Amino acid sequence: MTDTITEISIPRKIVQNLLHHAQQTPDEEVCGLISSKNNTPVRSYPIKNTSATPAIFFNLDAQQQIHAIADMRNNNEQLFAIYHSHPSAPAIPSITDLEQASYPEALYLIISLNVKGVMEICAYKLHGTHYSEVALRLN
Repeated sequence: MTDTITEISIPRKIVQNLLHHAQQTPDEEVCGLISSKNNTPVRSYPIKNTSATPAIFFNLDAQQQIHAIADMRNNNEQLFAIYHSHPSAPAIPSITDLEQASYPEALYLIISLNVKGVMEICAYKLHGTHYSEVALRLN
């Protein structure tokens, strides 16, 4: 995936899985990975948030992350995106999100539960302390 990407398509089923995951613990950030084949998202991997303060931060469980990456490799998939939710903040990267981003090739998807009755999901390319939004299209 290149840094110049301006739009991505994600299957509706994957987005529904992410939104469902976020709704399961609306007061805590949820997190996980999305894999792809040929730059087409194919699967989501919910991963336990091991942060000491899950209401405001996320930390991917190391063992589950290793297993998810191994599953991707075994299925000839690549890491496409890392997702997490913001229970009470907008769907934009926080300073912590930018500081802790360690996969520059991946997209970062953020789900906001802050909007009454409507859930928001946005995609970003993170570049150090800066980010650029990537348009999301459901297919």
